Amino acid sequence: MKILIVGSGGREHAIAASVAKSPKADKIYCAPGNAGIGQIAQCVPIGAMEFDKLVTFAKENAIDLTIVGMDDPLVGGIVDVFEAEGLRIFGPRKNAAILEGSKAFSKDLMKKYNIPTAAYENFDDAQEALAYLETADFPIVLKADGLALGKGVLICNTLEEAKDGVKSIMLDKQFGTAGNRMVIEEFMTGREVSVLSYVDGKTIKTMTSAQDHKRAKDGDQGLNTGGMGTFSPSPFYTEEVDKFCKEHIYQATVDAMAAEGREFKGIIFFGLMLTPKGPKVLEYNARFGDPEAQVVLPRMKNDIIDVVEACIDGTLDKIELAFEDNAAVCVVLASDGYPIKYEKGLEIRGLEQFEGKDGYYCFHAGTKLDENGRFVTNGGRVLGVTAKGADLKEARENAYEATKWIDFDNKYMRNDIGKAIYEA
Repeated sequence: MKILIVGSGGREHAIAASVAKSPKADKIYCAPGNAGIGQIAQCVPIGAMEFDKLVTFAKENAIDLTIVGMDDPLVGGIVDVFEAEGLRIFGPRKNAAILEGSKAFSKDLMKKYNIPTAAYENFDDAQEALAYLETADFPIVLKADGLALGKGVLICNTLEEAKDGVKSIMLDKQFGTAGNRMVIEEFMTGREVSVLSYVDGKTIKTMTSAQDHKRAKDGDQGLNTGGMGTFSPSPFYTEEVDKFCKEHIYQATVDAMAAEGREFKGIIFFGLMLTPKGPKVLEYNARFGDPEAQVVLPRMKNDIIDVVEACIDGTLDKIELAFEDNAAVCVVLASDGYPIKYEKGLEIRGLEQFEGKDGYYCFHAGTKLDENGRFVTNGGRVLGVTAKGADLKEARENAYEATKWIDFDNKYMRNDIGKAIYEA
């Protein structure tokens, strides 16, 4: 099979690495890809939102299957465009990708179908939002309605902070059009857990659990980022939690989307908060998480092509998902200053040390090859250093040891990824 992957980050590198293990994959392309993906796939200079060019490429190169990694093209309707041209593609259609594309939609869906989530209100008008805050309890959470690269969520401890948050989201448009609408919801306490799942429209199969670290600095300080590291499985995701979520959240979400005429095929990412009152949904994503994919996919035993095709064909009930009985930890190496301001074009040294080392991975996120053929930084999050271990503690030790193999100027990372596992 000829396979096209759409995207350019660490998640897409992890997808490409999984696809490359499949005996069904004869040729892999990635648009636009990055320097690391280019080592296992042919990168093509087409942007993820250039649907017409992607369709033309898929037709001219007889692509058998396209896998979309990113949220923007899914929410923008890439699946509808490909399907209209008779092309096979994995991911939700536009009317289903709204599950991630609009936080207001997803909150309303959960309320309508009694799926556990935080209490909330939606606002289209900044003045109405400000008036609501005058009567609210704090802390409180403000969320830009649309896509904001995982950064459109503000936790406000005081009324003044919340007022400033409304201004930055709705008036100053810090997150662009994502802030035309806003959700204000109650602040929930507890452990956060991520559970990714494959969905074929009616059947849902969950993957192994993971836990992300969003804040830029140690101790969950600093600004929200796209993710500074993750570990899998989460020791806090117990059999009891899994049973509750299967009964009240996972299948209920798939059924709710079907009932709304928005059949969902693809990946649903459940962001959960394990509150004192039970698990509740923080958010939905309509694709693999980044960096969650970097710890979940290396532990998956199945041929990813088999699973993806079963989702497209509606035969997921015939697939038995299986994961290795081990653990994985991913530590993101970023450019100092991320997520605000950082340098690009800095030479990356030490990548060759990952070659031939079983259980160690270096997933490229923001990299490119310069005119001299050197790997250089090309983004805020540069690399995702992932390692497996017999358990979480060993995986964490291995991952942090592997971060020492890599060097570039202004290299920055959190030093406490997975620290919570010692409290389990």
